[in-house]
Amino acid sequence: MSRQASRDTSMELAVRRLLHGSGLRYRVHVPVPGMSRRTVDILFGRTKIAVFLDGCFWHGCPEHATHPQANREWWRTKLERNIARDRETTDHLIAAGWTVLRFWEHEAPEAIAERVYAEVKAKRSAQR
Repeated sequence: MSRQASRDTSMELAVRRLLHGSGLRYRVHVPVPGMSRRTVDILFGRTKIAVFLDGCFWHGCPEHATHPQANREWWRTKLERNIARDRETTDHLIAAGWTVLRFWEHEAPEAIAERVYAEVKAKRSAQR
């Protein structure tokens, strides 16, 4: 597990390049406000938008999640905790007034960037 990239994955980099290229500025791997040891992949502070780019295996994608056969019970518990932690983080941010956008690693970076761009622009327009 320690060899698994937890940040700056190729998908993250592709999405960030597209967002930056469209003129958006953001922060990366920022601690979740009010929660220790959790980070937001891409954060737009002024508009209070948190973007998470979740891996299919680690976060339990309904389409692509796999379940290891070796040490089955340990993995089941581990992956269920990850999913519960994601829900808790999302609920915490929403309660604090944030918009949370979650995407799966199998989604096209272009589609993700378009959705994030639209959300940021809509929030900025609403703030004016």
